[in-house]
Amino acid sequence: MTAQLGGTVSPAGGLTLTRVGYGAMQLAGPHVFGPPKDRDRAVAVLRAVVEAGITHIDTADFYGPVVVNEIIKEALHPYPGELHIVTKVGARRGTDGSWIMSRHPEDLKAQVYDNLRHLGLEALDVVNLRLGDVDTPNEEPLAEQFGALVELRERGLIRHLGLSSVSLAQLDEALAIAPVVTVQNLYNLANRQDDALVERTAAENIAFVPYFPLGGFNPLQSETLAKVAARLEASPQQVALAWLLRRSPNIALIPGTSSPEHLRENIAAAALVLPDEAVAELDGIAG
Repeated sequence: MTAQLGGTVSPAGGLTLTRVGYGAMQLAGPHVFGPPKDRDRAVAVLRAVVEAGITHIDTADFYGPVVVNEIIKEALHPYPGELHIVTKVGARRGTDGSWIMSRHPEDLKAQVYDNLRHLGLEALDVVNLRLGDVDTPNEEPLAEQFGALVELRERGLIRHLGLSSVSLAQLDEALAIAPVVTVQNLYNLANRQDDALVERTAAENIAFVPYFPLGGFNPLQSETLAKVAARLEASPQQVALAWLLRRSPNIALIPGTSSPEHLRENIAAAALVLPDEAVAELDGIAG
């Protein structure tokens, strides 16, 4: 089954994730706020994820907020032993749906407890510390914030630690404090600014988890991707995901969808073979 999902990544600490995972963000309402239009469909998608053999679900208590984690609990609790739920802390939502960066150490701890309660867990498999702005890293120190999560790991409430929207320097700072098993940053065919971070995480046996696999493409880049996809009789999304899987063996994907049909298309991307000439054409998109 895992071969159909691109195999697995196994960062330090005994964690094993299918390379094709699932991002639960789209299970909330519009703009990741409020309940979904069809809660039963959201539950069905999550159950289809597990039935497909996916062992990596990405979520956060600020999706909804709370809504997505509650749907995950409704659909999947008690959780299969091989399923790993990866969550993140570092933000909250305003009553108007705004994104509020919230990284005071005590609030980070409170967010961990919120995730535990809403997911129905006694310990979280992986908690990513979300840094940076809404979608770009900055160079703020992280020792105090990361240390708060290390404290909860030492108390058994978190098994593994990760980072999101971080720079190479911030990864170095975190690694000097405690092991890191995942890094989750904006990265795709058109956004290659983190090439060095992909290489560094691979060297450190850290899973690199790109988000927005089709985000930030200009019209010309989208046209190139569409042409390659048409030749391969695949969708642009499938080609973009297949390129990421080929980019580095430590990359694990979390494409999101609220559609069972779209879920099957995303899984099929793992079996898509990209000819060398297609890879060369796709590599040129970022240039």
